[in-house]
Amino acid sequence: MDLGWLIPWEFSPALIIAFIVSGALYIRGTRVHHVGAARQVLFWCGFVLLYLSLHTRIDYYAERLFFAHRLQHLVLHHLGPLLIMGAYSGQVIRAGLPMRARIWLRDFRQTAAGRVVKAAFTNKYWVPFLFVFLVVIWLIPTIQFYSMLDWRLYRFMNWSVVISGFMYWNLILDRRPSPPAVMSPGARILSPVITMVPQMIVGAVITFTEYDLYPVFDLCGRAIPGMSAVTDQAIGGLTMWVLAGFIEVFGLLFALATLMRLSAKNRLPDKRKQRLMKGGRAAVIGA
Repeated sequence: MDLGWLIPWEFSPALIIAFIVSGALYIRGTRVHHVGAARQVLFWCGFVLLYLSLHTRIDYYAERLFFAHRLQHLVLHHLGPLLIMGAYSGQVIRAGLPMRARIWLRDFRQTAAGRVVKAAFTNKYWVPFLFVFLVVIWLIPTIQFYSMLDWRLYRFMNWSVVISGFMYWNLILDRRPSPPAVMSPGARILSPVITMVPQMIVGAVITFTEYDLYPVFDLCGRAIPGMSAVTDQAIGGLTMWVLAGFIEVFGLLFALATLMRLSAKNRLPDKRKQRLMKGGRAAVIGA
């Protein structure tokens, strides 16, 4: 088997450091928290998929085939972050930090700047919007053209979809009731339905367009000789239309399972009781 495809197409020391540090923190955190085998498998599968998509010869094909580019973003935006956040790795990685770093992080979260950062990364309206926006905006032909030719814009594009993927699945896969979770269990089920619709529409439009929307792939030299631009484009559109939707359905089912578990444990908020309590407080204040 030829392992030459594992050689980075564009070597990035910063990316190597990021993966080594995060992997080391996770391993260290598993010595503090008991992490089941299933959660560890989910984490390492997502971890490896992200690395393969970002730092191997797969990146070469993503720059020269539209459908490979869409498969790459399917992993970066959907599958990789979903697997890692589904493993609930945040608390494990945090436990792997040195004590001084954990204390600093705890204190920072209490500051005004920390609250702003937390709000930006967990807002239940902003995060789903950003999740969809960063899929669609990079598919505008003019923006796609320049992002594929400028290595700085290309890396920013890839990292932006990775980060937005982590932000989104962090909200959807939260197992807690609301509060303290940002989104209610019902909203976590509804959100993937809403976010998948514009992505499926864009994917369908790309699939059925009968002219070349993205000539940059011909300009760079299409990696599969003989494949027409329209065929490449149709496969890429189907990837976004069908596969991305399937992954979001998986996230929806996970959120549904969380709702059922919370309901079975009687941990869902009693809205009728909350309304009565609010009405009682209002009566006391009015008196």
